[in-house]
Amino acid sequence: MTAGSPPAVPPVVPSPVPERVPGSSSAESAASVRPHATMVARVMIDSTLPQLDRLFDYSIPDRLLDEAVPGVRVRVPLRSIGRIAEGFIVELTPPGDYRGALSELDAVLSPVRVLTPEVWALARRVADRAAGTASDVIRLAVPKRQVRVEKAWLAAESTAVEAVSAAEIQNYDVAKIDAAIASAGRLALDAVPTVAQLPGGRWVGRWAITMAALATRALASGGSAILAVPDYRDQQQLVAALGAVLPHDRIVSLDARQSNPDRYRSTLACLGDEPLAIVGNRSVVYAPARKLALIAIWDDGDPLHAEPLSPYVHTRDAALVRQEQQHSALVFLGHSRSSDVERLVEIGWVESLPPTRAYLPKVIPTAQQQSQDRLAAQARIPSSAWREVRVGLEHGSVLVQVARPGYAPRLACVDCGESARCANCEGPLGMKTARAVPSCQWCGRIAGNWVCSNCEGTKLRLVGQGSGRTADELGRAFPGVRVIVADGDHPVVTVGAEPALVVATRGAEPIADGGYRAVLLLDGERMLARESLRVGEDCLRWWSNAIALAAPGATTVLVGVGGALASALATWRLSAYARSELDDRRRLRFPPAIRVATVTGDPASVERAVAAVGGIERVDVLGPVEVDLAAPGARGERAIVRFDYAEGAAVASAIRAETIRNATGRRKRVTTTAPRPALPTLKVRFDDTEPFDQ
Repeated sequence: MTAGSPPAVPPVVPSPVPERVPGSSSAESAASVRPHATMVARVMIDSTLPQLDRLFDYSIPDRLLDEAVPGVRVRVPLRSIGRIAEGFIVELTPPGDYRGALSELDAVLSPVRVLTPEVWALARRVADRAAGTASDVIRLAVPKRQVRVEKAWLAAESTAVEAVSAAEIQNYDVAKIDAAIASAGRLALDAVPTVAQLPGGRWVGRWAITMAALATRALASGGSAILAVPDYRDQQQLVAALGAVLPHDRIVSLDARQSNPDRYRSTLACLGDEPLAIVGNRSVVYAPARKLALIAIWDDGDPLHAEPLSPYVHTRDAALVRQEQQHSALVFLGHSRSSDVERLVEIGWVESLPPTRAYLPKVIPTAQQQSQDRLAAQARIPSSAWREVRVGLEHGSVLVQVARPGYAPRLACVDCGESARCANCEGPLGMKTARAVPSCQWCGRIAGNWVCSNCEGTKLRLVGQGSGRTADELGRAFPGVRVIVADGDHPVVTVGAEPALVVATRGAEPIADGGYRAVLLLDGERMLARESLRVGEDCLRWWSNAIALAAPGATTVLVGVGGALASALATWRLSAYARSELDDRRRLRFPPAIRVATVTGDPASVERAVAAVGGIERVDVLGPVEVDLAAPGARGERAIVRFDYAEGAAVASAIRAETIRNATGRRKRVTTTAPRPALPTLKVRFDDTEPFDQ
């Protein structure tokens, strides 16, 4: 066994023979890929240790010559630590100049070549860009092996696939879209803010129909389409829209809600040669697709597109890398535009493509209006909003968007007004329903015998309104009207056309048949009070997505918000707001005008990591500041490294080297009685805006 350092931009290593397909015999497939006896297998070890993030060379024993091919799972020995590890063969190469004895492959665990060359190249590139490990990315891309599923896939007979015809794309310049698919172009489409009915009778957002039509044009060109959406609600809409224009066997779903067998079955389905529409959440961007014609991302500003697992690569960034590597088209689609995409538009990397006909929803801001009607005041809305809701209920459903779930998000002491805190963890107390016992919002402990730590009072009052309390108030303001609550605890995907008040938290709004007859946006001032770098972008995205669920001509009332945000929403010039945000951040050197990396760990480790990037041009450091580490009671530091995009490779390389040095710097124990030294801790996260949200 020997290790080789990967190049800065690893090449895509093509397989020497075609991929094995279901229906082919095991003997025929093995014979067609049999390596020469002197070839060396280069293996990626499945490990989170940064020092193992390189390819290891192994000799191939005679008994495995038929099975050891690029892309298969293998088991290999690690001589340095005396154990067995799993991994993937990445490539087969000549022995090179090394004259020592190589360790042999221990076993080939599966004959299926699940790690395709394009996925390996993508994983290596995005891991290097984020100073992470390729195995962490591969873990997101390749599910765990399911033996029964794999055997059924290998035994399946190959069937002829039905030809796909390109569906019509309404409201856009089709010539530009076709040219982008043919020439690997990049587009930012402003979605049409309406709902539409599919042939089967289901209502979906117009964006889903547009995205499905884009996929058909990609498949008609002979390539696959990867379609990434934030969550299952969006995925259900998109799958329904795809089902109206594509055969069922051309649609593959890949998402975190699937069981392990279903996810592995879907991954295996992507290994064939037939063009597919591959739909899923953020990890779908790593799906195997040998001939990729299109990557489309819906609502890239949604935080669900940010990967919470190391190396924390955003769907947008992974898609940009893959589009460049596989020369596919790339489309960003959304009602509002993120400042990240706006930066790409401004530098000319992405072309903006608005609808051919302007759509202007009817939005009425009510920042200065007061509640003059008794029932309107009872429902904490202006009189004009109450009238719009009443008129809307005469024709169908009305959507009311609120900021928080539950009944009362916060409780306070009646006597002194101090926020009520949990005696166990100091978390805020709240109530999920009107009759619920107060409980901690952090640890969940019941606060049955609560006593105020400030004045020793024992009585609580409600502060703020969640979805449950808002539903109660609106139910009293509109007696006899059915009230539906849609939030994380009460998921609702669709509602009928019958009159109803639908109270939904942001992002959980169901689709109403025919669209909502009025939309009421509450808690705007509370949403804007959140400390976040992207609070304006987020609010526009939440509000515009809710407005897009309205019926044509329906009125949207924005309560309690004025200024630039209300103006952008009322005039539907959302991209102009993104440009102004980007200009402000460029002056302040905030993302996405520049890139950032957060380095967290013990003070000595953070100091060394900061020193490693100190000599790179156009790099500055904020901090360090004290933070809590993952270990209970442990304290550490965090520094923010800011740098220009051109310096990204140098910064990532320097920090990655320090991460490896930190991971291998643990001292060995001298005696069995010596205390076990603490493991080194150094967490690195690139393009992390969380420190700016505090």
